[in-house]
Amino acid sequence: MSDRLPTETNEIILESISDGVFTVDHNWRIMSFNRAAEEITGTPRREAIGRYCWEVFRSNMCEGDCALKRTMKEGKSFVSTATYIINNRQQRVPIAVSTSLLKNEAGKVLGGVETFRDHSLVEELRRELHGSFAMGEMVSRSKAMQKIFAILPRVAESDSTVLIEGETGTGKELLAAALHRLSSRAEEPFVAINCGALPDTLLESELFGYRAGAFTGADRDRPGLFQAASRGTLFLDEIGDTSAAFQVRLLRVLEEKEFQPLGGVERIATTTRILAATNRDLAAMVADGHFRRDLFYRINIIHLQLPPLRERMEDIPLLVDRFIEKMNHIKGRMVSGVSTSAMAVLLAHDYPGNIRELENIIEHGFVLCADKEIEVGHLPGYLRLRQSGEGNPAAIEQVQQGSEVAAIVAALRRHHYNRLAAAAELGIHKSTLFRKLKKYRIELPEIDGRSAR
Repeated sequence: MSDRLPTETNEIILESISDGVFTVDHNWRIMSFNRAAEEITGTPRREAIGRYCWEVFRSNMCEGDCALKRTMKEGKSFVSTATYIINNRQQRVPIAVSTSLLKNEAGKVLGGVETFRDHSLVEELRRELHGSFAMGEMVSRSKAMQKIFAILPRVAESDSTVLIEGETGTGKELLAAALHRLSSRAEEPFVAINCGALPDTLLESELFGYRAGAFTGADRDRPGLFQAASRGTLFLDEIGDTSAAFQVRLLRVLEEKEFQPLGGVERIATTTRILAATNRDLAAMVADGHFRRDLFYRINIIHLQLPPLRERMEDIPLLVDRFIEKMNHIKGRMVSGVSTSAMAVLLAHDYPGNIRELENIIEHGFVLCADKEIEVGHLPGYLRLRQSGEGNPAAIEQVQQGSEVAAIVAALRRHHYNRLAAAAELGIHKSTLFRKLKKYRIELPEIDGRSAR
């Protein structure tokens, strides 16, 4: 039997389908290239045939986990692997890839065949959906966060001082950065400093700068962060950890719109906008006499309270997707997500470290994951121990509840938050689904999937 490629009839069929199809020989040179492959890559067939496949596709797959290479090596097919290519206009095109061996009628392997589908529209729709829950680098579908997102543009356009309160790891600096990017100062610098990490002298020199001779070792003038921020935004994190003496000096700057460098005599005007944040309850500190009342009122013109992650558990799948997408982009990998059982473990945890802890957990799983999904075994040990429950019925029940929450959230997302369709998929009555939404405090968008949106 000859080593012949598909017949003329098969070639006509290949030319008529919308999926790109190409074949390679054992030396990775392209032997055939259909019309859809030309359209998706922007490369004419006459230029593609005879070239190495990686020269035409320039995919992130080519640098590492190539599905076609695995097919040729392991002799098995792979279906719907997500990746991207760079077309001839230097544009990144998301695609879904399926691969298999290319055999003749006698079963002899001639090379490999790959089909790929342009997912640009799918990605665009996904980003549009994702964008409705996003503000800057933050993502959320919880009602508390959506209320913050709704007022953020108006807050950003004002020049008022903003106080952001929230537990450690809730994303206070991300919120401050979003305010800056939405403001008219977006083209100016955004400068952040952790006030609780420095003693008074260093903090003042960092903020206000100093003149040569102000202290031992100050052999030249050095501008501070107020000057570095210029007409931009200065973010003062952990302002609740500052001393009373520093608070007095900061209050004077806020009231007089000018500051004095250490060791200097002149005063420098500033138009820098101040955003402050703390993980403490400043109102309680004022009542206890541990924070100046006048400074509190000066920085608390607009108050934003970030809820902890345990109060917005419905955001965990969204945040997990964001972190995996970010790490895939940095590392050039194609981890598709977390398994249902792993998501159940994530939903059963209470996150004392909030979003920062969740991101660290996902990065841990990402590093250990060698396949397409992060499994329970890839998660940090303390989460796996908690999952086992060590014979503790309460812990076991918590994981079971986490599994149920994961299944409910996944079904709702698949049906665009249509409660009736999600309940049907789950095999429960709509009223039962409503009770479980209330029980697990799962907050959903106002849209229920039945409207044209």
